[in-house]
Amino acid sequence: MNIKFYNDLSRKKESFRPLKLSEVTIYVCGPTIYDYAHLGHGRSAVAFDLLHRYLKHYQFKVKYVFNYTDIEDKMIARANDEGITVKQLADKFSAIYDEDYKRLNLIPPFRKPKATEHIPEMIGLIRKLEKKGFTYIIEDDGVYYDVMKFPAYGKLSHQNLEDLKVGARVETEGKKSPYDFVLWKFEKPGEPSWDSPCGKARPGWHIECSAMSAKYLGETIDIHGGGQDLIFPHHEDEIAQSEAANDKPFARFWMHNGFVTINGEKMSKSLNNFYTLRDIFNDYNPLAVRYFFISTHYRAPINFTLEALQGAKNSLDRLQQAYFEVLDTKKFGDKIILIDHFRFELEKALDDDLNISVALAVVFEFVNEVYKNKDQLHSENHKEVIDFFKEIDEILGVLKHTRESIPEVIRVLAEKRELARKNKEWKKSDELRDKITSLGYAVSDGKEGYKVSKI
Repeated sequence: MNIKFYNDLSRKKESFRPLKLSEVTIYVCGPTIYDYAHLGHGRSAVAFDLLHRYLKHYQFKVKYVFNYTDIEDKMIARANDEGITVKQLADKFSAIYDEDYKRLNLIPPFRKPKATEHIPEMIGLIRKLEKKGFTYIIEDDGVYYDVMKFPAYGKLSHQNLEDLKVGARVETEGKKSPYDFVLWKFEKPGEPSWDSPCGKARPGWHIECSAMSAKYLGETIDIHGGGQDLIFPHHEDEIAQSEAANDKPFARFWMHNGFVTINGEKMSKSLNNFYTLRDIFNDYNPLAVRYFFISTHYRAPINFTLEALQGAKNSLDRLQQAYFEVLDTKKFGDKIILIDHFRFELEKALDDDLNISVALAVVFEFVNEVYKNKDQLHSENHKEVIDFFKEIDEILGVLKHTRESIPEVIRVLAEKRELARKNKEWKKSDELRDKITSLGYAVSDGKEGYKVSKI
């Protein structure tokens, strides 16, 4: 085992060894839950689920924390628009996200904390920063972090303080530096607030993740992840406040997934190319959507088109069918598929910063061998092949392990179609096939008869 991950902190691949011999700690910034999960949320969640699964493949105990941000400006605005409380909004969308992520077959994380459940931890972290001189107060506004007191600021985004651009962030009167960020926002009418030594207030965005990560994983973690859009300022600010408070590295590895584009353009509601996961789940099997997400390297941008999604579905169908073909095998021979070879090549690819393109090439080389030899496998090798399919799926998470029962109405239509084929009633056969397809099933013909499967 020689696992290497690209570390955004050093901008190079580094050999990965966890702080504890058999345990890996991972914190991934989850979504702000004020609206439905979109393709970008799905891509990020699946990317880090693949990481989670691969580390489990090597028998690491993985303590994986994936948070929900349930207090933030967008949360407050949306709740006010709908005439409900922020908590009611958060409860509604956390349940929706949970359901969507379950359909993407994500392994449940070690912890899935919400920001509002960790106010005492945030206050404690702010008090530590205050005692060390990293904070100041802007009257009637909030408690701010003094970036200039932290000389290493910018080390993740690889920018010097002098060169940093504030971008579209709103300037606040009274800030010592335009890069300073709020830790604790003083109470305003119509906003949730909590008691603290500084008075009633609510947390800033960045303090939330630092506090939750430290509570569940400790002051130094192995891997911190999220989308590339979080590198600056969110993750940069997390580093500044965590390392200033605790006098030790916050995260050893920083990993970020690439963006999702739609037909080559940035996904945006204004461009009318915004897709929620549920939009796509209406027409495609969520496991095909998952396969689409993992089929591009996690650091690379992924371009969503319906054609690309259909291509992912077709690849998954071939993989799934090969697995079922082996499960259904009743004939045996003396052929041997060298499982150790394929396992070695698969692990070699994924050890190299989760090189999924090479890994999938290995998987389909194996699939081709299965199709070639499925009725001639040695009985003992047959079990090895089945077990390796399961091993592959423990990493990829895309296979069904039992056939879904076919509804009686579909079985009847398929039998009528088969009879029409035997009678050479080709037009009737085609009409029945189209009817079966319209109901969400596919029928395929082979030497041993027809097979029906869910699309």
